[in-house]
Amino acid sequence: MSEEYKVSIGLETHVQLKTRSKIWCGCANVFGSEPNVDVCPICLGYPGTMPVLNREAVKLTVLSGLMLGCEINRYSKFDRKSYFYPDMPKNYQISQYDKPLCLGGSVEIEVNGKKKTIRIHRIHLEEDVAKNNHFDGASGVDFNRAGTPLMEIVSEPDLESADEAFAYLQALKQILVYGGVSDCNLEQGNMRCDINCSVRPESQEQLGTKTEIKNMNTFKGVHRSLTYEIKRQIDELRKGGKIYQETRRWDDEQGVTKAMRSKEYAHDYRYFPEPDLMPVVLEEAEIEAWQASLPELPATRRQRFISEYSLPEYDAGVLVAEKAIADYFEQVAELSGNAKAASNWMMTEMMRVLSDRDAEIVDLPITPAALGALIKLVDDKVVNMPGAKTVFAELVEQGGDPQAIVDAKGLAQVSDTAALDAWVEEAIAANPKSVADYQGGKQAALQFLMGQVMKASRGKANPPMVLDALRERLGAAG
Repeated sequence: MSEEYKVSIGLETHVQLKTRSKIWCGCANVFGSEPNVDVCPICLGYPGTMPVLNREAVKLTVLSGLMLGCEINRYSKFDRKSYFYPDMPKNYQISQYDKPLCLGGSVEIEVNGKKKTIRIHRIHLEEDVAKNNHFDGASGVDFNRAGTPLMEIVSEPDLESADEAFAYLQALKQILVYGGVSDCNLEQGNMRCDINCSVRPESQEQLGTKTEIKNMNTFKGVHRSLTYEIKRQIDELRKGGKIYQETRRWDDEQGVTKAMRSKEYAHDYRYFPEPDLMPVVLEEAEIEAWQASLPELPATRRQRFISEYSLPEYDAGVLVAEKAIADYFEQVAELSGNAKAASNWMMTEMMRVLSDRDAEIVDLPITPAALGALIKLVDDKVVNMPGAKTVFAELVEQGGDPQAIVDAKGLAQVSDTAALDAWVEEAIAANPKSVADYQGGKQAALQFLMGQVMKASRGKANPPMVLDALRERLGAAG
């Protein structure tokens, strides 16, 4: 029997911070501009330019550290990290080496019902580099991204599977979005990560030789690349081969990692203190004020949803997973006065629409006020559930006022006993076999007869009143 292997994974997660301007200059920190528009001599690395630290970037990094339970260094500094790539105009990156802003901390994850704490090694602040664009026969460099404030969160090698890495990134994204420090929009490159992965025999305590997979920008890609890389390393060791410390890239089309170059060590970058920037010294009062400003975090909000709104744990977890959805739900619950109904609409109809359209909730025309008003119309028996779903469908398409849609489409629920009795009599007369089946003990026949009444009323009959009228007319089932 072949020996089993242990997996150790550490992630270096790069998060673009949500500041109005870049980290060293006043250029706009935005996405989607024409190439090389949001630039200046500092972004372009002109000789003689002097960086000026964006204090908001420091604040957002410290806020992240506080949310993750890090120790905040009262004294930190910036360093030069030397390397020669086309996307780095100065031929060095201003980063932090031995005195970062944050140390320690952790992220709690849950995989297959089991909770686990993933330790954080450090969080430091640096500048993002430019973006290389490759075309047929040529390449170009867009310096709009150069100088974007970039926070790097380095985990300890506590992750042991692709599933755990996926859960860690999801949990980290939730916290950072809740804290307002980043949009963490993967499509815009707000959140990217490098993967460090190693395997070793179960009997071996020392970590195995690690490989690094660079510049992963989707959670699904992280999961797929790790699934492949773990198997590759184990297969290599089982056949007596050797794992080399190297940097690899993920080829998503082929579903494989490929060697790029030997892995750099810290001394390869020739770090030395950045001479053009003063150290960052934080006052206790400043840190205390930032601590007091922290928002309610996802784990706390999830527990509050369970206790305050009596939601099942699963539902609370789904609603809290995205801040915009959690905010929307709370508004609907307050405006409708019916948190259970608000949760039901969110978990079924709303989630279905978002999934079908691959949309964000803020992009839909239906407002929390409109959904809250629709729930009240159902509770007040102005419209039944089939009619309400028709109204919901129109609100999703073009927004509007639920009551106005009910009036315009004639969807008001019919509760008049005379009208209901007429439809019931019509259904009974037209379906003698179903009547006999029900009276013979077949409950499904009653649902069929109810469906016939709803069809005759064009979906407007009051369903509970229809059931009562049918039972009264037909008597108890045999």
